[in-house]
Amino acid sequence: MFDIFKSRSLLDDASTRWMFDTFHWALQNFDADLFYSHSVLVLPSNRFFPGRADSEQAMAQLIFERVKHYAGISHWPSEVNDHSLCAVETSPVMPLAGPLRGMDISADENTQAGRLPFPYNPEQISNPEAMIASFAHTVAHYLGQMASEPPPGGVEYWPHVTEVLATYLGFGLMFANSAYNFRGGCASCYNPNAQRNAYLTEQQSTYALAIFAVLKQIPNSEVTPNLKGHLRGFYRKAVKEINNRSDDLARMPLAREKVLQRMEITA
Repeated sequence: MFDIFKSRSLLDDASTRWMFDTFHWALQNFDADLFYSHSVLVLPSNRFFPGRADSEQAMAQLIFERVKHYAGISHWPSEVNDHSLCAVETSPVMPLAGPLRGMDISADENTQAGRLPFPYNPEQISNPEAMIASFAHTVAHYLGQMASEPPPGGVEYWPHVTEVLATYLGFGLMFANSAYNFRGGCASCYNPNAQRNAYLTEQQSTYALAIFAVLKQIPNSEVTPNLKGHLRGFYRKAVKEINNRSDDLARMPLAREKVLQRMEITA
C-alpha cells in the first residue's frame, strides 16, 4: 500500500533503461573524451546558425556545414542535394581515413575517394529545426555504423538509436521540438511536407535531451527557454529523475568520478 507514496517514472521502465543503455553505448563507441570536453548543446538560434543564403540549395548547405561543425565531422567528405534529385545508396561506405570525429581535423587528411550523400527536403527551409534534426539524424546513421558493438535493441531499433545518438552529438533540442507538430489553425499555417519523420516521442526525445544535459552538467536555465512551452515541465522533472538515478549515471564512461563526488556532497 505504501507504493502510493512513490513517484512514478516519467517513462516506462523498459524505455528508461534502453535510453541509458544507448547513451552508454554512444560513450563507449564514439569518443567520450570529445563528448565531455567539446560537445555543446546546439541551440536553434542565429548565434549557432548565422548567415543567409539566396537559394534553397545554398541555405541547406549553410545549415549542414554548421551541423557538421558541432558534430565534430567537418572533415567528412560529403555532398548535400535535394532529396528528389539524388539516389542514396542503402549503405554507403564511409570514405574516411583517420579519426571519425574531432574539432580540428583537416578535410585533406582523408585520402579515400567518395562522398557521403546528405539529402535534404526543400520544404524544410521554412522549418529549420526539422532540417537541422534531419541532417543530424543522417550524420548519426553514418556514424552509428562505425560502432564496434551493436546498439541496444539491435537493428529493429536502429532509427530510434540514431535519434538518441544525434542527441548525444548535441542536437537534442531540435529533436524534442520537432518530434510533434500541432496541426490546428488555418490550413495555410501548416505544411506537412516541412515536418520530419520522428521515431522517438516528444517525451522520449525530451528525456534523452535531459540525460545529455545532466551528463554535461548544463543548467535548466540554458535549456528550457529553447524548448517548446509544453515540454518544459516534463524536462525539469526528467532532470530531477535522472539526477536521482545514481547507479545509471555512475556506469557511464568518464562520469563515474563526477557522480561519486556528487554523492559525497549530498551525503
